[in-house]
This record gives sequence, C-alpha cells and structure tokens, in this order.
Amino acid sequence: MMLTKLLAPVLAGLVLVPFAPGVATAAEPLKWKPCKEIASGWPANDARTECASLKVPVDYAKPDGRTFDLAVSRIKASGSRAGAVLVNPGGPGDSGMGLPRDLLESTVAGIGTHHDLIGFAPRGIGYSAGLSCPHDSAEPDPSLPDKEKARFTAEQNAKRYRACVAKDPEFMRNLTSANIARDMDRVRKALGEDKIGYFGISWGTALGAEYRTLFDSHVSRMLLDSVMDPAFDLGRVDYDEAAAREASFHDLAGWIAGNDRVYHFGTTKAQVIKALLDLRAKAADRPAVDSLLTAHRANWPNSAHQLAALRSGASLPGAAPQARTAFGWNEPNPEFNGDQQDALICNEGTGTRDFETYWRHHVALSAKFPVAGSHGQFDGRCTGWPLPPTPWQFTAGKSPLQLVGHAYESVTPYPWVRDMQARIGGALLTVEDDEHGSLAELPCGAKAVEFFDTGKTSNTTCPGAPIPPAS
Repeated sequence: MMLTKLLAPVLAGLVLVPFAPGVATAAEPLKWKPCKEIASGWPANDARTECASLKVPVDYAKPDGRTFDLAVSRIKASGSRAGAVLVNPGGPGDSGMGLPRDLLESTVAGIGTHHDLIGFAPRGIGYSAGLSCPHDSAEPDPSLPDKEKARFTAEQNAKRYRACVAKDPEFMRNLTSANIARDMDRVRKALGEDKIGYFGISWGTALGAEYRTLFDSHVSRMLLDSVMDPAFDLGRVDYDEAAAREASFHDLAGWIAGNDRVYHFGTTKAQVIKALLDLRAKAADRPAVDSLLTAHRANWPNSAHQLAALRSGASLPGAAPQARTAFGWNEPNPEFNGDQQDALICNEGTGTRDFETYWRHHVALSAKFPVAGSHGQFDGRCTGWPLPPTPWQFTAGKSPLQLVGHAYESVTPYPWVRDMQARIGGALLTVEDDEHGSLAELPCGAKAVEFFDTGKTSNTTCPGAPIPPAS
C-alpha cells in the first residue's frame, strides 16, 4: 500500500500538506521556506521558524527503495553561529517541529544565540508521513470484573495492532529508534554539518543514546534531560514508575504531618498514611483520590486541601494532575500520534506479551504499591503486537555528554539516569524536583547553555521550584 494513503491529520483542523517548495535529497542542501507559508496549521505569527523536507528511505537496508518526506524546522542562530543543535521533545509520538520556538521562550534560550535550533517530526508523526490506524471506540461492559475489562482492552488493542501493521508492514516494521537516528543523520548531512549537537527530553534521550551509539563521531555535544532506562523492559517501566509514585505519596504524607496545624490528618507520617489510606478506601472515585495522593510537589497544598474537604464529605472539584505515564513533557503536544507511539514501544520494548502473565504482574504490583501499583500502562501493552521486538543496544561514546536527572520524578525515575550513565557514560546533573523534563523551566537551564557553548559538563545538583507553603 502506498504510504500516502496513511497520511491523516493528528489534530482536528490540522491538514497535513507536503513541503513541496523545500524537498531535498540527503545529498542536497535543504531549501528553507517560512513554515507559516508551507505548513498547514502553522501559527501565522511565527516569523522566525523555517521549514523544509528531505527524502529518506523507509528501510535503510534498501537505500534505493521506497522513501518518504521527513519534515524539518529551523530557527537560525541570533548571534555568531557556531553550529546546529537538533532537538526532540520525547513521546514517542510527539513532533519536535515547534520545539525550537518553545526553547527560545525558556531558560535555555541562550543555546539559540550561537546555534541554529533544528526540530523535526519523527517518521510516522504529523508532516512526516503521519500514521492513521483504525480505532475501535467500544468500551467493555461495566459489570465485568476488572480482569475481564482488561482482557477486553488487550484483545481490542491486539486487533488494532494487527490491522495497523497489515496496512503498511514495511513502514511499521521500520518504525524504530535506530531508523529515526539514521533519519537524523540524513538531516545532519543535508545541513552540511560534520558534527551536530543534540538536546533530547524523555524518550528523546533514548533517541539521543541511539544516535550517539551509531554516529558518535558526528556528535558535537549532547544533552539528555529526564533520561530513559537503557533496558526498555515494559514490566520494569511499570514497576519503577509505581515505586516512584508510591514514594511520592509517602513524601506527601510526611509534608502533611509537618503541617498538621493546617490539615489535621496527624502529626506523624504513619498517622497521616493511615488516615489517607482509610479515606481512599471509602472514596467512590479512587483513581481521582490516587491522583491527589501522588500529585506533583507544586500541587501538594491543593491536594491536601482537597483531601481534607473529601474527609468532610465534599466531592472532589477536580483532582490534581497526575504525572504522565507516557514519556514526554507534561503538556500534551498537539501533533501527538498514538499509533506511532504504540509502534515504537512495541517494536523495541521487551517484557511479556501474554495477557495472563501481565495480569499476574498487575495483581502483584497493586499489592506491593497500594496507591500507585494499579495504574501501570506499559506491562502487557504490546500483547498481540505482530512483530518481534528489537531491544535497544546502546554503547558508550567519546563525544561530550551531559545527562540530567530529576531526583523525585516518576515518569522517568531517577534510577534510570544512573543506569544510563553506567551504560553510555557522561556527566550527571541532578535537579532536586519531581518534574519531568523541567531543566528548560529552571534557572539552572543556564548550565545547558554553557554546555553547548563551551562543552563544560556538570556533576552537581541544582534546586527545583520550591514546594508552595501550606494553605
């Protein structure tokens, strides 16, 4: 089936159009045009971002075979130019086309003084041959036991997976981090750069590790924020995320105990934990209560206030947002493509693909972590995926590498950055917060600017945003 038949909008009202004025092969320079002129749905007030596209192979084992147009964006350096930095926001499933613009509104904006900022839409997303797979919106019978509801969803997903892969098996089979890294190297060549910098966040850190594994000699400097674990075992993902969220609940309980004059749940952590678990047990909407119990530190006063109101018989006016369990920034990207995310996770993630095994893991995790253990979304996710996984095989390199980990976060828990450092090397900057990919929101984002300008790495810590006072 021709790839053009897979193209579809990823957001209502966003029409995907080819960048006809800017098509180039890997051997030709990119032909830039203002994005607002050639990219349908681009913000009309963006006068700086330019767009182009280049043809890349669907299958790099067949370099003369089928191709598609990879979309690329650029904001030129505002000062004396020292090179280019490719950027990716994570996901998988997120587009990075608008990320250069976003970074210039953050604390790492100084990277763009001496470097062109280069975004791109990874294959399968948005302007780069965005996927469109069939989806069944049917819901399981609410009277079914939890296990049978989960089985219904797993079988529904398996049917969708088979249909999605059958629609274009060549494209789906080649949706891997390694091939996206190879696409990135085609971008480097089209830019005319011998070496390129890279700034990746969340899943974008795995993509960076893959690029550095394959093309270390073409990396100038690489910074990876909120780092993935190098062993992408989906069962371990759920376990580690649940452990981090459960630890967050215990930290919240200690903070509430220290502010008993305000919330009156108890003066010790143990008293507060018991009171909150008793409250949870009686709640009609337990997932909403769980989101309060595992809320970000910035939301602790609001969560504690709502929990106190719930204790008094009030209904919840709206739970504090829970940490995203998909990899990526906390704010959803309007060019997100869930089909591409599923394909990348299932083409590369290891772990069980058997429903009964998954359910045993789920029951055990729920018992071990009473608040967070039942909310995993990765173990068993690939049950029914028709293609075998190709696990990540990252290796160490010699190019300058700065890793950034967040001490208390649960989307990419801190032990992962330690594991990645042991696998591929690099310096480790530790941010004392529980936010995902927050370096560009904090004053210590200046360390990223210094790194890309001078190559100076940091093995220190930096503060996150303070916890608001109890109220």
